[in-house]
This record gives sequence, structure tokens and C-alpha cells, in this order.
Amino acid sequence: MSAESTPGPGIPGDTGITGSRHRAKGRRRKPRKRHKGLMVTAWTAAGLVALGGAGAGYVYFKLNGNLKSVDIDQALGTDRPKKADNGSENILVLGSDTRAGGNKKLGGGTDDGSARSDTAMIVHVYKGHKKASVVSIPRDTLIDRPECTDPKGDEHPAANGVMFNSAYSTGGAACAVKTVESITDLRMDHYLEVDFSGFQKLIDDLGGVEVTTTKSIDDPDSHLKLKAGTHRLDGEQALGLVRTRHGVGDGSDLGRIQLQQAFIKALVNQIKDVGVFTNPKKLLDLAETATKTVTTDSDLGSVNKLASFAGGLKGITPSNMHMVTMPVAYDPADPNRVLLQKKKADQIWKALADDKPIPKSATEGTATGEAKGVVSSS
Repeated sequence: MSAESTPGPGIPGDTGITGSRHRAKGRRRKPRKRHKGLMVTAWTAAGLVALGGAGAGYVYFKLNGNLKSVDIDQALGTDRPKKADNGSENILVLGSDTRAGGNKKLGGGTDDGSARSDTAMIVHVYKGHKKASVVSIPRDTLIDRPECTDPKGDEHPAANGVMFNSAYSTGGAACAVKTVESITDLRMDHYLEVDFSGFQKLIDDLGGVEVTTTKSIDDPDSHLKLKAGTHRLDGEQALGLVRTRHGVGDGSDLGRIQLQQAFIKALVNQIKDVGVFTNPKKLLDLAETATKTVTTDSDLGSVNKLASFAGGLKGITPSNMHMVTMPVAYDPADPNRVLLQKKKADQIWKALADDKPIPKSATEGTATGEAKGVVSSS
């Protein structure tokens, strides 16, 4: 793919397709067996919490005690992009894949105490909170990570040409936010994270999610086998779908992102049709699961605050969600890595900064996972 532009601060390389280069060449090897989590979109998790938090007394304090939060503002200080003054908001949504506890059983591998963020999305909520754009960031993107301080207070120097998801494993939530802000020059107003064992239980509590597949999917690594047709996925199957990488498409992380985006639309489309509004027990179960699963920034670190935040997002429907992947190209030196197409990406960041729709030209001619259209809402 041809060069797009010269690099900018925080992005490696010296051509428009940015990232570290290597001399080695070769075909794309079979992707590593690696389990992925999916972050349920911000308004979905927050909305469930809001519903469950409508009570008082014991229920409120129980749910409030489940929440975990991170003080991003204190960790990053004042050297950050300015907050937008146009009524819009940016939320960094991460899927956390640790190897401990319930995640170890679901994710396999060894419990080495590490945590990964294999799913990352920037959710831009437009002024009026009726529309949103979602930009998925491929975990395999080679970037320059800024210096970070981890939750223990240990400092980590800046690193060049590393995978995007190394920011979270190096310095946790604050480092992930700092890295995204260095790439986009956009202020992340909020942070939401869900671990993937919680994701599975959330889907089960909802009673499953119905999707239609246009092709059969058989991926032994994600343990998912579906024939072409309509299916109601339980939590385990949904987790398998959003982890599926080489069961469909070109076997890349980009194809997995396309499946994730389609599943999120199906989930949001069905959230109001599963009986939670008229079933108090289901309501409480969902709220219990969501509050145990989600980690927020400190501004959203209580049920009341999360409920208020969710209330402003209820008007966003799948038809008003524009989902894209950050413009990248496959690294010719390592086909398992991708390089940022800076000129095209800058079109996205500028549009979001101006609270405008993302132009089609920003994603034309970029690498795709060839899995678009395989999954849709029923």
C-alpha cells in the first residue's frame, strides 16, 4: 500500500504508513492462539448499571461496592489535550484479558499476573447524545508509546515501534489513555473497561443475543462452530465469536474487529427487547454482573454517576452508530503487524475534534479483515 504522509509526534516511521520496519520478509503465518475479550459498549454496561441502581439502601450500597475505578486525571496530570467545548465526549473502551481467576479458565494460558487489552475502542458521543462514532484500534498496530507510570508508581520510559496493546500491560489504564491521547490528540473524557469472564456472564444474564451468520464459522481456537443461519448465542458462544480470528476472513485481527463491531450492534439492538424492564430479578442480576465486571474512571466511579452518564446515552441506537477501524496497512516486514496510515487517521481525529461525521475517504483503501457482513443482527 502506498505511503500516505509524513509522520507526526508519537507515531513511528518516516512515511505515511507509520511504524517500525524490519528486514525480514515472509507470508502471513497462522495467527497465534490467543483468547480475546470484548468490551461491551459504554452505554450498554452503564445502562444496565443505571437500571439496577434505581433502588436504594442495601441494593445501592451493594452495587456501589462492586464498582472499581481509576483516577486517570491524577495519574496523567495537566499535560493532556484540552477538553472539547462543543458538547461532545470521547470514551476509551477497553476489553481486559487477564490470566487470573475466571479469566484463566476461559482464556487458557498461564496465570503470569499480566493483563492485556486486546480490544480497544474510542467512542465519540456527538453533541446532543443521539449519535456516536466508534473507532476500533487494532491491538497489533505498531506505535510509539509515551513514557508511563504504572499503578505501583514505577516509571517506564517511552518505547518505539511497539504493539498498541503493550501500553495497558505496561502501565495499566492510565498508560492506555495516555497512549491513545498521544496518537489522536483527543482528550479521553471517560474510561470504561470490562474483563471477558464478566462479558460471558453478562450475555447469559441477558438471555443470549441473536445474530445471523452468512457463512459457517469453525474456529477450533475459539471453540466456536456455527452453521450459516440465525442463532441465539449464549455467553460462551458470544465469547467465542468475538475471539474468532481465523475462522472467517483473512485470519487477521482486523477480521476479528469486524465481527466484534457487528456483534455490538446486535447487542445494542436487542438490549431493550429482553424483558429487563419488566423483570426486577433479571434487572438486579444484570446490574450485579455489570458492576462487578466494569472498571471506570473516577468520574464515573459510583452507581449514581454511572446512572446519570447512561441516561444521556439512551437515545443512541444501532442506526446512529458509525463503526470504523483506525486506518492501517499490513506491515510488509511482518504481516502479523499493522502500521498506522497517519494521513487518513488524521481525517478521523479532526472530524471527531470538530464533532463532525467521519468522512468515507478516511477508511477507503485501508487494510480490512475481509469479515464484513459475516455477522449481522437478526
